[in-house]
Amino acid sequence: MDIQVILLVIAAYFLGSVPTAYLIAKWRRGIDIRQYGSGNVGAANVLSVVSKRWSIAVTVFDIGKGALVVWLAQLLDMTAGQQAIAGIATIIGHNWSVFLHFQGGRGIFTSLGVIAMLSPWLGLFALILPYLFAPFRQLSLGVLLALIIIPVLSWTIGPQINIGEPAPTSLGLFGILAVAVIKRVIEPRTEISASVPTGELFINRLLFDRDIRDRETWLHQNRQADG
Repeated sequence: MDIQVILLVIAAYFLGSVPTAYLIAKWRRGIDIRQYGSGNVGAANVLSVVSKRWSIAVTVFDIGKGALVVWLAQLLDMTAGQQAIAGIATIIGHNWSVFLHFQGGRGIFTSLGVIAMLSPWLGLFALILPYLFAPFRQLSLGVLLALIIIPVLSWTIGPQINIGEPAPTSLGLFGILAVAVIKRVIEPRTEISASVPTGELFINRLLFDRDIRDRETWLHQNRQADG
């Protein structure tokens, strides 16, 4: 691999590792956001425990760092595959931040920034599809479906939506899906899921990004953990 690509991948990981949600929560409320709300180091939890205004700021930064890295790779005339690798490094940094002892968020907005720079049309699809599930309170399921469908679209209709290198782009998008799935399923068990069978726990985390099927009980358990 070209030294230029290696350096960008390393820089991308460290940029992705900047834990904006953690820093905002610490600055505005003096708390460790990992101990509040869902415990997730991301914009949704900032909305829950800090404010809407600051959750918007975190969202913009998290999307921006994913987009910035791919844009830099494009400026350096890197291939689509190399752009995707750099983008994935940013997402990995967000999910397993070196500054938070390799803890972090889910990387969804950072993934959105990467996808949008690889293909604006796929980025728009990634933004719209999950929110179609929001009225049913199944946003996490919508995110998973979007991440599954997007590489398929890239592979099948890439040239029609101005993707110049469909094969490496699609492989990169499958990589983003893999990172998202791994992040969901490898988290340590919570107390509420101690008796949940492993297979059921896996399905709950994969589809709904929580340990149990009952959303209200899950949220209530997290609120109790706050205080």
